[in-house]
Amino acid sequence: MVDAKKEESQGFSGWKAIIWPIYSHELKKFLPMAFMMMCILFNYSVLRGTKDSLVVTYMGAEAIPTLKLWFVLPSAVLFMVAYSKLSNKFSKDSVFYMVTLFFMAYFALFALVLYPCNSMLTIDFSGVESDFLRNLLIPVGGWVFSSFYVVSELWGSAMVSLMFWRFANDVTSLKQSKRFYSMFGFIANIALLFSGTVLHTVKNVYLINAIAVLFCLFIVSIYYWLNKFVLTDPRFFNPDEIKKPKKKTKLSLGESVRYIFSSKYLGFIALLIVCYGVSINLVEVMWKGQARLLYPTDAEFRAFMGNLQIWTGGATILFMIVGNNILRRCSWFCSAMVTPLMTFVTGIIFFLFIIFKEELNPIVLATGCSVLGIINWVGLFQNVLSKSVKYSLFDSTKEMSYIPLDDELKSKGKAAVDVIGGRAGKSGGAAIQFLLLNVIFVGSSLVQLAPVISVIFAGILLLWFYAVYGLNKEFTKLSAETEQ
Repeated sequence: MVDAKKEESQGFSGWKAIIWPIYSHELKKFLPMAFMMMCILFNYSVLRGTKDSLVVTYMGAEAIPTLKLWFVLPSAVLFMVAYSKLSNKFSKDSVFYMVTLFFMAYFALFALVLYPCNSMLTIDFSGVESDFLRNLLIPVGGWVFSSFYVVSELWGSAMVSLMFWRFANDVTSLKQSKRFYSMFGFIANIALLFSGTVLHTVKNVYLINAIAVLFCLFIVSIYYWLNKFVLTDPRFFNPDEIKKPKKKTKLSLGESVRYIFSSKYLGFIALLIVCYGVSINLVEVMWKGQARLLYPTDAEFRAFMGNLQIWTGGATILFMIVGNNILRRCSWFCSAMVTPLMTFVTGIIFFLFIIFKEELNPIVLATGCSVLGIINWVGLFQNVLSKSVKYSLFDSTKEMSYIPLDDELKSKGKAAVDVIGGRAGKSGGAAIQFLLLNVIFVGSSLVQLAPVISVIFAGILLLWFYAVYGLNKEFTKLSAETEQ
């Protein structure tokens, strides 16, 4: 204990202040939490690449907006309702185990039963004449792949945004979070490099799901060990350091919903998440549709997604080092503004290439490249850069904003904002695309609608800037009150 206090009094200097601002006595707490996040992100990355390859190759990229709007969003609402009820009846630890084991059971079921029998379980609706009905019914007919897509999407919201970050917020002080949170990402995003290699080399869907099951077991084991042998030590977790205003903690579902939606603070966090989800989805679906033209088979597309994960992992690790120093040296506002700025600049460049591809065609051909190839690379870099900054700064600043809140807003408020808000963001982008394709501009393709979508994209980013400004005012005020 004396050595720990001596370490903290000395602070950091040189390379350690830039790259590794963690005291040696904190490693027993920090490393297991970082490794747990690594396991969660590994599954997230592998599942994301696999679900996209299955859906895009078996149903087409146009099925993604339908899935996000009509399947993922309702599933997220049901999950939030179930989570709220479980939180009222069971301890936080029990809820963590139940949620993780639910996902593990599904991945095992998909590998052993659903995927092997998918041809018998699939209903063909491709012959339906109405474009609107066909776009709705194809995901229903291919419910095996649709269910895998939905559960994989929920993994990101439930395990990354809710389970891990709620646990981290409960056992990390605001002061410590400025050093820990981006460093969690620095360690954890090494998983993107490994997941990209897995997607690139492992062609067997059964094996991918078996790996996901194994990592679920790792997550449960690490969580148990932390609670049993680490957080019982006051050197690593002192509840008095994490100020929690006392509020009623056993609200009914209806009371919880009213309590959450009456919070201006949570409203700004939700707006951040929704704007991110909508903006990234507007670019990503169009880009994946173009990428499918270059990589038409399931194996080729999954290998391409593996390359994406490797690029994203490498870039994220670099941005984690930069982001950690931005978090510690700059204000919360400056740190939170980096992600929307990066998304805006790279997104507009991508849309310009799509909109003016005919004009660019002679110039590109003169260099020996194809316009489609250039668009694919521009979309790749847009995705890599925006997600790298998101993982390093957006997630850290968002999670820091939860720390001063009371238990009810941290638990059910976080569930509503992260799970439903995250899915609503992606579903919002899907709803925009669905309406444009099936109601307003029937018969058009996403590429033809690029000028309209780019304007909507710019408007969403302006709303994102406003949300950062509003949350900064609330966070600064509440943090000052908490510290006092």
